[in-house]
Amino acid sequence: MRLVNVQGRAGIAVGDGVVDVARRSDGRFPVDPMAALATWDALAEWAAGLRRGDAETALDDAALGPPVPRPAKVFAIGMNYRAHAQEAGLEIPHTPVVFTKFPSCLVGPRADVVLSSAYVDWEVELVVVVGRRGRGILEGAALAHVAGYCVGQDVSDRRLQFADKPPQFSMGKSLDTFGPIGPAVVSLDEVPDANDLALSCDVAGERMQDARTSDLIFGVPALIAFLASMCTLEAGDLIFTGTPSGVGSTRTPRRYLKPGEEIVSTIESLGTMRNRCVAG
Repeated sequence: MRLVNVQGRAGIAVGDGVVDVARRSDGRFPVDPMAALATWDALAEWAAGLRRGDAETALDDAALGPPVPRPAKVFAIGMNYRAHAQEAGLEIPHTPVVFTKFPSCLVGPRADVVLSSAYVDWEVELVVVVGRRGRGILEGAALAHVAGYCVGQDVSDRRLQFADKPPQFSMGKSLDTFGPIGPAVVSLDEVPDANDLALSCDVAGERMQDARTSDLIFGVPALIAFLASMCTLEAGDLIFTGTPSGVGSTRTPRRYLKPGEEIVSTIESLGTMRNRCVAG
């Protein structure tokens, strides 16, 4: 199942089309994507019966909002790829490095990214979408609490992030438009192995990041177990799992986003986002 947000309405992407969840189900499932996500098990069972011919409208990426528009919590994991830690000259962490992104930064897969300075960086990431509430979740049972995955960009203003000591991770990564996600929440049965997916990021037509999630230091089950040992995870919570090597701030010379450039973020089995950079 691929849950999408079409101008504020929950939809299921079927081939090149979209089925409106509320209309097709005669009101059994809600219009709001967040409310639909809260019914994930029943919704997935119902959606399994949909076919290409059931689509009412064509799938238009430009009309898609963030598939999870108002999560209660947005976690992000720093320094979670071995190659990224190496390029930054930092030691491999012994436990996940956690910060937060404010939910207000989330935008859709074709939304503009508003540049806040001349030092804004890209970070393609696999995003986990929690589907079932839980606390004290064991690593072996972690995937039972996952609804699915989507592509994410942890856009970062490095000047704000490192303006002082200690650094302002959450502020530097939570400005409006700094959290593109999408194009859909893709259910686990459509993802062969979340711990071995190809992911890439192109900026202005140049490949900047090209890696696989097999380079993750802490995989998806380990992250869920760690976070759930601290607080209750709720349906709709997001986990940005970290970015691979190739970000602009570690290049020589350093390279940052410019107005007019397009960020193309792709993850195997999940899809592609295209976000244009505009001046703030």
